[in-house]
Amino acid sequence: MKRILIVGAAWVGDAVLAQPLFSALRAASPDLHLTVMGPRWTHGVLQRMPEVDALLDHPFPHGRLDLPGRWRLGRELRSMGFDQAIVLPNSLKSALVPWFAKIPRRTGFIGEQRHWLLNDARRLDTKRLPLMAQRFLSLADPQGRCPEPLPPPRLVIDPESQSRTLERLHLSRARPIAILCPGAEYGPAKRWPAAHFAQVARHWIAQGWQLWILGSTKDHPVGAEIARLVPAPLHNLCGITTLEEAVDLMVLARRVVTNDSGLMHVAAALERPLVALFGSSSPQFTPPLSTQARVLRLGLPCSPCFQRTCPLGHLNCLNLLGPEQVLAAFPDPI
Repeated sequence: MKRILIVGAAWVGDAVLAQPLFSALRAASPDLHLTVMGPRWTHGVLQRMPEVDALLDHPFPHGRLDLPGRWRLGRELRSMGFDQAIVLPNSLKSALVPWFAKIPRRTGFIGEQRHWLLNDARRLDTKRLPLMAQRFLSLADPQGRCPEPLPPPRLVIDPESQSRTLERLHLSRARPIAILCPGAEYGPAKRWPAAHFAQVARHWIAQGWQLWILGSTKDHPVGAEIARLVPAPLHNLCGITTLEEAVDLMVLARRVVTNDSGLMHVAAALERPLVALFGSSSPQFTPPLSTQARVLRLGLPCSPCFQRTCPLGHLNCLNLLGPEQVLAAFPDPI
């Protein structure tokens, strides 16, 4: 049995974009045992990937070196008999644990002066591989090739967990479901205004839809603001579900509106009809990879700036992207 360790991505969306890599590794070695080591907050989507056999917690906060801690973790992993490690982040820190673990083959892209930590170091051709999902997938091939067309990420659901979650939250499937995802972990420059989300919600509720809001605990206040602006009842589920429960609920949606966020990639991987809103970021690198997804952006001269907050103080790239544009992107009736 071949054993591979993946040093996973730090963001939920990036974790979703790694699924085609896992699928390719499994296809190449059917007896593969695949372990993914990533931050605990990414485990919810990794648990919805049947290619993943085991999960390990990557316990180091963003930006923290903690050399003794990484050495101890590497020592612990030595006994697990990994044949290869594939390091998805491009930082020097992320390559240390496989090196300390003495994993025989250590694969990743050259970056941050870490070539000495990798013995299967790849030089990234950004023009040939413009998408993050392509870059991840190319690491499965010894020659760094990426298949065309790019296979999109896919997630599965747990029907029993879905039923339990619906019962626990007193949610019904009797009326068509639309889901709003107003959060974006990276920062406010990626968040469409709550008032715009509320206008979309009011319009759809008047048409007979039920509205669910999904997100993390940090997104609960914006979910509450949307609910305050909508006179009819809706379900603010931000912080009330786990990430894996959110995946199971997302698949029930017949319409999804999200910022450029992890849940955008979840909705795309579940092939939900989706409108993805881009402001400070660009769909040229991490777009939703689904034929059911439509990207809306204004393309102002000041965007994409890739900043966490608007450096000009007006956030016109999202404020001027009106609710009517989102509504028009879903022409189909109930």
